[in-house]
Amino acid sequence: MIDIIAGEKGKGKTKLLLQNVNESIQTAKGNIVYLDKSQKHMYELDTKIRLINVADFPLNNCDEFMGFICGIISQDHDLYEMYLDSFLTISNIKDDEFLHAIEKLDIISEKYKVKFILSVSMDASKLPECAKAKVIASL
Repeated sequence: MIDIIAGEKGKGKTKLLLQNVNESIQTAKGNIVYLDKSQKHMYELDTKIRLINVADFPLNNCDEFMGFICGIISQDHDLYEMYLDSFLTISNIKDDEFLHAIEKLDIISEKYKVKFILSVSMDASKLPECAKAKVIASL
């Protein structure tokens, strides 16, 4: 399952994502990982949430990022949710790769029973049709 928080830059997507992840940890049936482009929000996250600074790893394209996601899932069989802040930035997605990335995440989510929550710096109306149905908040 994939949920998307969409909106232009500066609209409050990260704030909403942080609020959601901190609420989710209270009832989570497993571990939660938060991927971000920096350590900036480390002190805003509950201590039970694992923060991964994606910028610390040499990921150059979308396929490498998907491999990175699979690596995280493979080492944690109790993984319940993954929050991906600044999804377009951390995944190095080019314009034409967004649909491919969502399809891959759907497959990974279904196979390994991990829920993905993404913040996407794009107006919800500009998302591909398959992604529009996954939007839980449009800011």
